[in-house]
Amino acid sequence: MRPFGNDITNIQHNAGSADNNDPNDGNGNRNNDNRSSNIGDEGGSDQDVDPRVPPHIARIGGIGTFPPTAGQGVIRVVQRCEEAKENHMLDLSKCELMQIPDAVYHLMRNTELQTCNLSGNVLKSVSPKFSQKFSMITDLNLSHNKLTRLPEEFNNLTRLTMLNISHNSFIVLPQVVFKLQSLAHLDAQHNAILEIDTEESISSACLALVDLRYNPLSRNFRRKLQDFQTSFRLEISNNVEDDW
Repeated sequence: MRPFGNDITNIQHNAGSADNNDPNDGNGNRNNDNRSSNIGDEGGSDQDVDPRVPPHIARIGGIGTFPPTAGQGVIRVVQRCEEAKENHMLDLSKCELMQIPDAVYHLMRNTELQTCNLSGNVLKSVSPKFSQKFSMITDLNLSHNKLTRLPEEFNNLTRLTMLNISHNSFIVLPQVVFKLQSLAHLDAQHNAILEIDTEESISSACLALVDLRYNPLSRNFRRKLQDFQTSFRLEISNNVEDDW
């Protein structure tokens, strides 16, 4: 499946270079054979032809052809947005998204979402626009992506109680997670986190669990945690080698 970018369709039509050719010859007869064989000379320049269009399609003014899976992915995203209008739960998991398309924000503009599942995509970042458009969500799943950071604007997610950022590429636990005033459960398993800032103030009075298992936490940090008292349960893996 081809990953989707900011444009939910990712499809541009080729205008073709043969629209101005006369299909009849000087004697009023059809000239299809000549037209198909000579259109490269008589038609527009090479720059008018979409390079993704096969030559035999371009010669007759055809538009680009794309893998069926690309269209199926677009349909899946639109269908899930339509479902979310009814149940207020947006599930865009496993849609091969490189980023959240603007079309999603447009489709959901009149819907107050409660949950959002973006797991199993190829997201490398999340736009600040997300927290502006979906500020009322209580549960956000960003697991199984390629994230390395979260925008500071995430602190606008004032109702967020559950955040899953496991199976990503975080090296440092994002500081913004400590500014989520309603956060109760943070799942940050299976990242590349070496340590967290234990001096950072925590805004949430509800925080109950921070799961840092399967991260290469440094030996010094583990020693520091032995005497570190928290109001929440901190889960870390045992017997983890330093040379992850």
